[in-house]
Amino acid sequence: MRELAGKTAFVTGGASGIGLALGTALAGAGMKVMLADIEAAALTVAVEELKGRGADARGVICDVADPTSIERAAEAAYEAFGRVHVVCNNAGVAGGGGVDDISLDDWRWVIDVNLMGVLHGIRTFVPHLRAHGEGGHIVNTASLAGLQCGLGFSPYVASKFAVVAMSEGLAQQLAPHGIGVSVLCPGFVRTRISESGRNRPERYGMARAPDPASAAGTFAADIAARVRSGLDPAAIAAQVLAAIREETLYVFTHPEMRDEVDERFATIAAALDRAEARSPR
Repeated sequence: MRELAGKTAFVTGGASGIGLALGTALAGAGMKVMLADIEAAALTVAVEELKGRGADARGVICDVADPTSIERAAEAAYEAFGRVHVVCNNAGVAGGGGVDDISLDDWRWVIDVNLMGVLHGIRTFVPHLRAHGEGGHIVNTASLAGLQCGLGFSPYVASKFAVVAMSEGLAQQLAPHGIGVSVLCPGFVRTRISESGRNRPERYGMARAPDPASAAGTFAADIAARVRSGLDPAAIAAQVLAAIREETLYVFTHPEMRDEVDERFATIAAALDRAEARSPR
């Protein structure tokens, strides 16, 4: 999708972090932008920031874990701007918990936002993109954690692996309709994801911080420190903008993490080699 000016983008998790950076970059390319977010005060500030840059931007409260909320947000975008062309299913939360602490509420919250939130966006917007016939592009935010398990056993890793797989399959099915798909797989980015609990709905119970003195607490503190020193979200958004224009499926932002991905693929390849050697055929 090379021509973006005058068209419309819809971005979830758009009030801060990567989402706001995406909205800013797309507006800079001449697009009208609808930012969707669950955090009302931050959303108001974000929309005013874009308008201050001269963008045609609006905001809509949206809980991506709720399919009805996504549908209402989409209707608000159609009412404001008409047709939507770029959909960024970006909203996400962090959730830890290893084998020593498997909280079902934590798993449900992370899966509902990170995985089902992407699915709700796809389910809502794909019929619209196909119907207007002007082409389009879907960006699903995953993570390098969706390609390797360096973070261990957690709902976050599981959700991001699923988003990568969904995006790969979606790309195949939408290509004949002139609709591109990109899956964003960043490493550590300077966002507020370590503070995800601030927006956790009551239906998922209270967020529980790990004991700072425990192994889980030390691990969480290390991750938070890496996030604080991560890449500028604007740099991530610039790569996504290029991927939309070039119709690139994978968007990787941290090539220095390649060894971790290569290690996993090498293990898989070795297992396939063993299977081939043992095959009676």
